[in-house]
Amino acid sequence: MSTSPLAFVGVSQFSQDFQTILNRTLTIAAQPIARLQKDQVDLVSRKQLLGDLRGAVAGFGASLAKLGQVAAERALVASSSNSSKVSAASTGASAPATYTLSEINSVARGASATTGGYADASTVAVSQSGVVRLTVGAEQFNLTLGEGKNNLAGLRDAINAANAGVTATVLTTGTGATPYYLSVTANTTGLRPLALVADPETAQTNLVAEMDPGANTEFKINGAAVSKPGRLINDVVSGLTFTVHQTTGPGETVTLTLASDRGRLSAALREFVDQYNGLVAKVDAQVGPAAGLLTGNFVVRQIADSLRAVSGYTGGAGAVKSLANLGVVFDSRGKASFDAATFDALPEAAVQDAFVFLGSETSGLGGLAARFTQLSDPVAGLIQVELNQNDRTDQRLTAQIATLNERLQALQASVSARLQAADAVLAGLESQQRVLDASLKSLNLILFGKNKE
Repeated sequence: MSTSPLAFVGVSQFSQDFQTILNRTLTIAAQPIARLQKDQVDLVSRKQLLGDLRGAVAGFGASLAKLGQVAAERALVASSSNSSKVSAASTGASAPATYTLSEINSVARGASATTGGYADASTVAVSQSGVVRLTVGAEQFNLTLGEGKNNLAGLRDAINAANAGVTATVLTTGTGATPYYLSVTANTTGLRPLALVADPETAQTNLVAEMDPGANTEFKINGAAVSKPGRLINDVVSGLTFTVHQTTGPGETVTLTLASDRGRLSAALREFVDQYNGLVAKVDAQVGPAAGLLTGNFVVRQIADSLRAVSGYTGGAGAVKSLANLGVVFDSRGKASFDAATFDALPEAAVQDAFVFLGSETSGLGGLAARFTQLSDPVAGLIQVELNQNDRTDQRLTAQIATLNERLQALQASVSARLQAADAVLAGLESQQRVLDASLKSLNLILFGKNKE
C-alpha cells in the first residue's frame, strides 16, 4: 500500500478503537493495489526472462546460420606458399582453386615530393605572384597564398586545406643556411606523380627538388598482368582477398590455395552444440513442475518446436543425412554433444556430403536459422512483440495503481474525518456524563449526608 494510515489522535476513550477501524479499512481497501503491484513485479521478471531467451535464441540462430555459411563456402580456407610476400584470406569463395602469382615487380607505395631548402619557413617568399599550382596525378589545384602566407608555412596550410589527397609538412634539418623544406606525401598508395610550380602563368618555377611518383602493385596472376594502386587486392578473384607485401625475384612464384578445411567445419559444429545446449537449458527452466514465470508461454512452445525441428532434421543424398552422421548426438534429456572421433573418421567424400546436408544460410539445415530469426528479431520478432505487449501492460498497471492510490488517499481522509467527528461526539457525551455523575454525588451528600454509590 502506498498510503500509510494516519495516526488517529482522539480525545475520547474509544480513540484506540477508532485507530483500529481506520487501519482495518485502509488495509482492506489497499488489497487490490497489492495484487496489482505483485502482477507488476511478475511482469518485470517475465520481461527479463524473455530478454534472456531472446539472446539465447539469437545466439543459437547465428550458430545455425554460420553452419550454413561454412557449408555454402565448402569450409574453404585460403593459404599462401609464402605468406611473408603474399598473405591471403577467403572472403566467400565457394569452390577450391589454386592461383599462381609471379613477376611481383613492385608493391604499392605512396608518392612523395620535397622542395628545395629555405632560410626561413615564415618570411621567405615561395612565389612572386603568390600562386602555386599543385599537381596530384591528373588533378591540378591552384593555391593562392594570401597576405602573410607567401611562405613555406602558408603553402603547407594551403595544400592541407585543398583536400587534394596529400599532406604537407614543414621539415627542418637545423643545420646549414637553408634548413627548412616542405614535404608533400600522398594519403594513399599508388602511382601518382606530384608537382609544385610557383607562378604557373608566368615563370613556372619548379619548387620540387626530389620526387617519388609512388607505385602500383604490379604482378601476374595465372599469367594475366595486373596493376593495382593498393597492396590489398580484393577485386581480382571472387571470394579471395590477398595482400602483397614484397616483390619476387626472377622466376619466383607464390601459390595461393583455396581448400576445404574440416577444422573450420568442426569448430562451427562445436559452437552449434554449445549454443543449442544453452538455449535448451533456458527453455527447460520454463517447463515441468518447477517451471518459471513463462510456463505455458506461446514463445517457449515455439522455441521448443523449432529446436525439435533442428535436432530431428534429415536431408541430403550422400553419406550424411543427419547430425548424428557428423558426430552431433542428443541424449534422452535433449542435451547435445559432439563426438570428435566420429567426425574425424569421416572420409573426404562424406565431408563434401556434409556440405550438402548443411546447405546454406537459406537452405538445408542452415536454412532453419530463419525460424529463430523470426523469434529473436529485435524489431519484428515474436519475442519483441510480446515484450512490447508487456510494456503496454506495465503502463496500464502503473496507471491503475496510481488511480487506486488516489482513491485510497481520498478514502483515508474521508474515514479519518468521520471518525474524528464521532470521537468528538463521544468526548462530549463523556464530559456530560462526568458532570451528571458529579451532580448526583452532590445531591446524595445533601440528602443523606454521604455519597451513595
